[in-house]
Amino acid sequence: MQEAQPQIPENIINLWKHVTKKSNWRIVELPNGFYQTEHRELDNEDTWVDVTRRETIEGAEKAIDSSIEHYKKKLKVIEGPKVVKTFK
Repeated sequence: MQEAQPQIPENIINLWKHVTKKSNWRIVELPNGFYQTEHRELDNEDTWVDVTRRETIEGAEKAIDSSIEHYKKKLKVIEGPKVVKTFK
């Protein structure tokens, strides 16, 4: 008997899809010289959600790219298994 996968709420899936688009991200320089990565709020594009802080702008962009890849993998997992070969 297979165990059922936990159901992920639709609003969470929509957030994951949202943060996989780099156009929904930005980098802000803070007064202390660090750089903060932020993504646009899903339901309010005038609001930004802070995610990480890095010492360099390159580090901040790399953090964004890593976050995008992380959420793409999460979306792939919820698709479930795919048939790659069948036999007759």
